[in-house]
Amino acid sequence: MKQQSQPQPYSPENPPRFHSSDEIDLRELIKALWDGKLIIILVTALFVIGSIVFALLAQEWWSSEAKVTRAQSQDIAAYQQQVRQFQPVFDIYQEDGTVLVSKELNRLVSSDVLFQRFVNEFNSTNNKREFLDNSTEFQEYKDSVFSNSLDMTADEVRVLYTAWFKRISATKVDSKDASLAYTISFQTTTRESSFDLLSAYIKATEFSVHQDAFNNLRAIVNGKKNELIQQKRILESQASNQLLVETERTKYAAQIANSAGIDKPIQTGNEKELFSIHLGSKGLEAKIKALESVKNLSVIEPRLQQINAKLQMLDDLEIDRTVNFQTFRFLENVEQPITRDKPKRALIVILGALLGGVLGFTIVLIRFVFRKED
Repeated sequence: MKQQSQPQPYSPENPPRFHSSDEIDLRELIKALWDGKLIIILVTALFVIGSIVFALLAQEWWSSEAKVTRAQSQDIAAYQQQVRQFQPVFDIYQEDGTVLVSKELNRLVSSDVLFQRFVNEFNSTNNKREFLDNSTEFQEYKDSVFSNSLDMTADEVRVLYTAWFKRISATKVDSKDASLAYTISFQTTTRESSFDLLSAYIKATEFSVHQDAFNNLRAIVNGKKNELIQQKRILESQASNQLLVETERTKYAAQIANSAGIDKPIQTGNEKELFSIHLGSKGLEAKIKALESVKNLSVIEPRLQQINAKLQMLDDLEIDRTVNFQTFRFLENVEQPITRDKPKRALIVILGALLGGVLGFTIVLIRFVFRKED
């Protein structure tokens, strides 16, 4: 009885051997691809036609852009004049003639602050929503997407607005650039509307920043006015009490002078005593009449004169909201776009052709493998 030979283990000297039926002949593969060229061509052609149709029917999107930066001094001179007219009200005038200049108004006229307000307002969601609600182009687009915009659900409305919010943006040109240059853009469905809407949105944003600037100035001025009014009330109360106390002291001193029989001024050597009688009874009676006739409390408290002068200035000064000023300046003006953002028709057709070719090759290869197994 013969013993069956044991299979030798695989080694570099004894590599594995494959049956010829498991091997794929390159010539057969090429022949199969050639035989299936019609399928490849048809699938590729279908995808190319479909991509062309899609590229032609896809919604076009165009973006108009501009580059802006902070305003120069000449651009905000009119607004600075409106602010600086209130500077004397905020300064502190000391008794020795020196003036402590207040810096409270400096932030209002800072070109950096005003420009940052413009950028923030440009990117404000509330500002974008208000503008879109008043935009004819946006309403027409909404009606074209939804047959009846009144039947839109809350989620559909939110998605629509969110998509358009992203198409309105102000982005910094270079985060490391200290010049504060920003690119502002507005993307819409046509070249003309993108230009018109960006120009209109810039004007709307600028108007909103102007109103905020004037409102901030008015708020600070009103706050200072209320502060001065409170100071005036305190000083008037102090002056009234001081006048009342001085009148009472003088009356007591007059009684003492009458009791002592002193009717003319004398040298007492101590004029700082609580009830000084050095004026004599007649002088003290004249002083009582003078104190009782005081109507202007500034005679007692000189600081009231300064406060009254500042309040009078605030009453006379007005904020002119019609002055024209710029919170930014253009580095590149708004221009109509030359090329569309979407769709990239050539790219869509190329990708469609590649996808169709790959799918055609895959179909032919799958047919070849199954036919070989059979």
